[in-house]
Amino acid sequence: MNVELQTGGLALRAAPRLNRHVRFSIITPSLNQSDDLRRCVASVADQGVDHEHLVQDACSSDGTLDWLVADPRVQVRVEKDAGMYDAINRGFRRASGDIVAWLNCDEQYLPGALAGVAGFFELHPGVDMVFGDIVLVDKSCQYLCHRRVEPPRLYHTWVCHLSTLSCAMFFRQRILAGADRWLDTTYRAGGDGEWMVRLLRAGMRTAALQRFTSVFTFQDGNLGRTAAAREEWRRLRNTAPVWARVLSPWWVLLHRCRRLVGGKYRQAPFAFSLYAPESPAHRLVRQVPRPTIRCPN
Repeated sequence: MNVELQTGGLALRAAPRLNRHVRFSIITPSLNQSDDLRRCVASVADQGVDHEHLVQDACSSDGTLDWLVADPRVQVRVEKDAGMYDAINRGFRRASGDIVAWLNCDEQYLPGALAGVAGFFELHPGVDMVFGDIVLVDKSCQYLCHRRVEPPRLYHTWVCHLSTLSCAMFFRQRILAGADRWLDTTYRAGGDGEWMVRLLRAGMRTAALQRFTSVFTFQDGNLGRTAAAREEWRRLRNTAPVWARVLSPWWVLLHRCRRLVGGKYRQAPFAFSLYAPESPAHRLVRQVPRPTIRCPN
């Protein structure tokens, strides 16, 4: 497994996985997404690693609670919250694992994802946060495109956009030390980017796992596609230094060059397995004979 650390751009080749015990805390904010949540829970439960799945439900009324509170695979907290980021922060308070992540209801982990993440962190104790690659699917869980990620850089994230997705982000619990390391609940849709800027400014060491870990459902209801999200990104951008905003085209070019050099635009045919609407209890295999990085508008 080849990985590139952002700090210093050092290329490292991973040795065989170590055996130190690692525990995960996976947080899922939930509100009226019962069918999606069933598949999300299943994708965490079959990872084969020590974990706790903390579902923070905001009093769903669509039948979610009819099965969720009795599901032994999750630890459920049902209470009103002030939005998605407040729900995730509440999960942060409950998390007891060495490695923390959040997975939204309409997202899934691919088989072996968490074991791969654990092995990486064991081999690289100086890394605070690692990012996997993502398969994007439609509401029927059919392949649309994929994204092979480059670790986020400060100024590209601050003045352009966040180039990663939270469903494939994993971090050590130690980075949550202090309430200033939690998500800003004044954001409703773009809080991921603001949080990442704060972490990068604090010197967090990030890396790319260079394997697919997660499935993201691309649909009209995604918060990141709303007018509110665009406004929040403008709000974040306006907090960056003027000189950094002026150099926006440079950050875009640099990001694309890093992706090109890192082979992020290339992908051989592959297959992945996930829980689909027609198979909520068993994974189905999807073949991808013609991979593409071109996502729908």
